[in-house]
Amino acid sequence: QVQLVESGGGLVQAGGSLRLSCAASGRTFSFSAMGWFRQAPGKEREFVAAITSTGGNTYYTDSVKARFTISRDNAKNTAYLQMNSLKPEDTAVYYCAARLFGLASTTRVRDYDYWGQGTQVTVSS
Repeated sequence: QVQLVESGGGLVQAGGSLRLSCAASGRTFSFSAMGWFRQAPGKEREFVAAITSTGGNTYYTDSVKARFTISRDNAKNTAYLQMNSLKPEDTAVYYCAARLFGLASTTRVRDYDYWGQGTQVTVSS
């Protein structure tokens, strides 16, 4: 069984930065993609960013491009989301997800096989 554990969330002022980490444990293998999603109160879970198994390709939703950077360290089985220039509308619970097979470019929640428990990110104005 695979477990994903997020860390790094918290409270930050608008314009600030946070770095989220997602550590994978359990069965050791390469995921075809790792992604970050977020869910604000009263809203559906939405795609934020994804990265391929080698880290060679990354994908972002338009609202975070040029502000967020996704990366991964396969030796540590860990993915990261560096978030800069944070805005109040970035406030949400952020979830790490892993996909066993298939394209990393997908933005659909149902395409991912494993999920973390989520970490709260709150951006104050």
